[in-house]
Amino acid sequence: MALTYRTDDWSNYKMVYKEPHRSIEPPAQESAAVDGALAMLVQAGILPTGDYDEGRFLAFRQGVRETFEIPWTAITPRMQRLLWAISAIARPQRMVAAGIFCGNTFISNAGAAVGPGAVYAATDLVGVEIDPERAALAERNVRALDPSGTARIVAADAIDFVRDYDGTIDLLYLDADGRPEQGKGVYLDILQAAWLRLADGAIILAHNSVNCAERLTHYLNHVRDKSNCRASVNMILDGEGLEVSQK
Repeated sequence: MALTYRTDDWSNYKMVYKEPHRSIEPPAQESAAVDGALAMLVQAGILPTGDYDEGRFLAFRQGVRETFEIPWTAITPRMQRLLWAISAIARPQRMVAAGIFCGNTFISNAGAAVGPGAVYAATDLVGVEIDPERAALAERNVRALDPSGTARIVAADAIDFVRDYDGTIDLLYLDADGRPEQGKGVYLDILQAAWLRLADGAIILAHNSVNCAERLTHYLNHVRDKSNCRASVNMILDGEGLEVSQK
């Protein structure tokens, strides 16, 4: 059985996709849900601590609210907080996010190192988006928050990009779609292409572990196999879910 963290209200916790900044619950309730998830990741040995600077996170959230154009998003406030906190705690020097649409998912990871609320300095944070128009929007959004260029957007096929990436990858985020018949099943192809680039102990994040679980069967079997990953936890805070694994 997969190691799982599940909030009691995950199936009732819903957002309006076209209202990305709308609050869904009291701040203390959101924080408690994420704290529980982080505690599970500490228990699994994926993170060294569950502590993060909430004030810095809220500064990041406000920065995104003020600068990003987000046509729609499935990244709930809980998921945004969890992604940011994981990066703030793990502090990956090099991160690749595959399938980032307008950049909102990407900056939820990268925002711990750039822009308002940053808690550490990174070397290279890359968001990969195969659609050139979406990549251009993501680039505009990210540049508004991070003029330094540490966080950057590339219009490319994620499989090709990670296979040819120059350097090691400390955190890999997966949210891409493959061919219509494959959908989120492309995660495994991307992971396998990136495998030799992943640092020992690298964190691998896969969005949609709940609502796309059927398409992700082969991916989830792979990361939950102890011969491939040290640990893997299914984070069910909302209807999308997040599989958190460590190489």
